[in-house]
Amino acid sequence: MPPSTDLAQTIDTLVYDGFTVLPAYIDPNGHMNIGYYSVLFDKALDLPWNVLGLGFEGIKARGSSSFALESHVTYQRELREGDPLDFTFQVLDIDAKRIHFFMTMLHGRERWLAATSESISICIDMSTRRSTVWPGETMARLSTVHQAHRQRPRPPEVGSIIGIRRK
Repeated sequence: MPPSTDLAQTIDTLVYDGFTVLPAYIDPNGHMNIGYYSVLFDKALDLPWNVLGLGFEGIKARGSSSFALESHVTYQRELREGDPLDFTFQVLDIDAKRIHFFMTMLHGRERWLAATSESISICIDMSTRRSTVWPGETMARLSTVHQAHRQRPRPPEVGSIIGIRRK
């Protein structure tokens, strides 16, 4: 397994080619419909998941997968048809069965923040459909990336509470 910085750097330098706001994603307001933010975050998650051993090949090889437990999306700036997209991924915390992670969706050329996604997923044994501990190699990779990512600032959107702010 590569050293911590190498594995984290591999995740940091993933190329999210082909992520673009398609015409089908546009709603009557002329911008991307909220449902597609979650779809695109999920599709983008496939790239770091593959690096961490949580992608399709890992599922086939080890018989375990990850299921979402909770997700929170913030919408920072509207996206329009044809906008190119880029993403970042950060491991915030892990335990024997769960991973807490954070993603950003950026405009691919202009680099402004379009949206964020904070999620917790759990390891599932696909034969029993019950939670289980991460397989050894997967846990080692998660730990390695977590060690590198915990040195980073915590994004301000992490743990945000939804509600109407009153003065």
